[in-house]
Amino acid sequence: MRAVVIEGAGGPEVLSVQEVRDPVAGDGEVLIDVVAAGLNRADVQQRRGLYPPPAGASTVPGLEVSGRIAEPGSSDFAQGEAVVALLAGGGYAERVAVPAGQVVCAPEGVDLTHAAGLPETAATVWSNLVLQAGLRRGERVLIHGASGGIGVMAIQVVLALGAVPHVTAGSPAKLAVARSLGVRTLIDYRRQDFVAEVLASTDGRGVDVILDVVGAKYLSRNLDALATGGRLVVIGLQGGSHAELDLGMLMGKRASVAGTTLRARPAEEKAAIMAAVEENVWPLVAAGAVKPFVDRTFPLAEVAEAHAYFDSGEHTGKVLLTLG
Repeated sequence: MRAVVIEGAGGPEVLSVQEVRDPVAGDGEVLIDVVAAGLNRADVQQRRGLYPPPAGASTVPGLEVSGRIAEPGSSDFAQGEAVVALLAGGGYAERVAVPAGQVVCAPEGVDLTHAAGLPETAATVWSNLVLQAGLRRGERVLIHGASGGIGVMAIQVVLALGAVPHVTAGSPAKLAVARSLGVRTLIDYRRQDFVAEVLASTDGRGVDVILDVVGAKYLSRNLDALATGGRLVVIGLQGGSHAELDLGMLMGKRASVAGTTLRARPAEEKAAIMAAVEENVWPLVAAGAVKPFVDRTFPLAEVAEAHAYFDSGEHTGKVLLTLG
């Protein structure tokens, strides 16, 4: 089969499409004929040599796919059934083996190619905002990186749950994406102090939950923006991994800070998250409250071009690779 191979750490030029052996499903796994695969920042970090796959995972990049069941094994899926899957690796390929628990039926009413942009974002947002932070109706949420795949999904889920999103992004065009989804508090972090804007929009109270992809650079500022009893969830380290934290302020606000990853979690935890996504997010998709937000698609042969576009930071929503 055709799959993407990373030929050393570096830029998009280290990616190539080669013929490799087909995967073989192990116990409890299914084989999927891939229709499309989503690009994620973790793929870029793996390409750069900074984020190796977990032990036992495929070295082929790709953490989410849509496709059809090729071999159902002992699962309840039928051959040819349309599905999406959350992966530890292997998605940039014509076929992938996945633990059955990490596979769910594709949501109704969504093009199967575009559905590839849902599993990683939906699993990340639901597991962090709801399962980790315990987001409740009426609470206020600050979402950093609002125009990316995670950000766009987070905005839609927050609104669907009856909470209030506040967002940051780096340009008026990217903030326009959030505005089109119904966000009212829009902060250009290049021109505005996001803490001052958050406090002004909340009468000085701050937000209840922050979903952060920046990390160290924003740690102290995020704490300033949190309300009493607030919860900060760090899911990315684009701004570094080391920072000082004022524990006195943390304790005074009775706030909490959590850091999470998804890729390296045990299969059982991923299965539980995907079950929660199917139960809670897919009905929102079926109702039209949550939609895949796809910027561009590239054929697998243009994987280097797809990564170059992703690296440019110009994309809004998801970038996908198509198999065909």
